[in-house]
Amino acid sequence: MTQTGAVPQPGGLTAPGGSTQPGGSTQPGGSTQPGGSTQPGDFEEPGGVARPGGVARPGGFTHLDESGHARMVDVSGKDVTVRQARASGRVLLSAEAIAALRAGQVPKGDALAVARIAGIQGAKRTPDLVPLCHPIALHSVAVDLSVDDQAVAIVATVRTADRTGVEMEALTSVTVAALAVIDMVKAIDPAAVISDVRIEEKTGGKTGTWRRP
Repeated sequence: MTQTGAVPQPGGLTAPGGSTQPGGSTQPGGSTQPGGSTQPGDFEEPGGVARPGGVARPGGFTHLDESGHARMVDVSGKDVTVRQARASGRVLLSAEAIAALRAGQVPKGDALAVARIAGIQGAKRTPDLVPLCHPIALHSVAVDLSVDDQAVAIVATVRTADRTGVEMEALTSVTVAALAVIDMVKAIDPAAVISDVRIEEKTGGKTGTWRRP
């Protein structure tokens, strides 16, 4: 028997809001594997293995070992290729802070120069900040900053020849550069906001080129 709003499958029994595979039963909000039942809040990974409390068994996640503990992925079997990532972000500022930047009158000094060096340093220190990020050799880090009427725009381009990509390094570079901008202008604009930090493009590796639509 099927209640209103549910979709039964052959041999299964469906409760409201749930979904059923053959021979299984489901409670509202849960997911089911064949022949079994799942309580609300359980998690089902590909292959039909559910574990209580929303924690998937290892096998569906590359960063978990057989015991479900976090690990750094082994990339030794990957090919060394040239990889590049470009990220961007903005620091939204008051009109007063924008005017001070354009006039070179920020009390702490050259904010954009400091932020550029901070962004380069940030890229190099990414594995220290992101626990499962691989420490790899960076062959190039370029950080460009420009001032428009509402914000400082930041673009970081990171390049390497290695077995894993540099997207996290590019994102970290932009973020640290943005923090440095805020540190330099906070006396003028304590309400500065970091906004829209994102990957714009990545190239190289197994998945090839990706660009933000």
